[in-house]
Amino acid sequence: MKNNISKVFGERLISITEVSAATGIARSTLTNMYYRRNSAIHIKTVEKLCDYLQVPMSELFEYEPAKQDRSEV
Repeated sequence: MKNNISKVFGERLISITEVSAATGIARSTLTNMYYRRNSAIHIKTVEKLCDYLQVPMSELFEYEPAKQDRSEV
């Protein structure tokens, strides 16, 4: 899963503090998401971000399938 949150924030010139104040999402949570330190994110957090940024979830996250070794198939 590719996290594009830092890219979206950068393009919009918005800070973690600004998003935290507007959404109620903890600054520490946003910081971990921004720097891709999370292994799991609550769906409610993603919903709040999408609503605030007015973007679909697919703009914040991209799924990249794991590459399989064809000899194993």
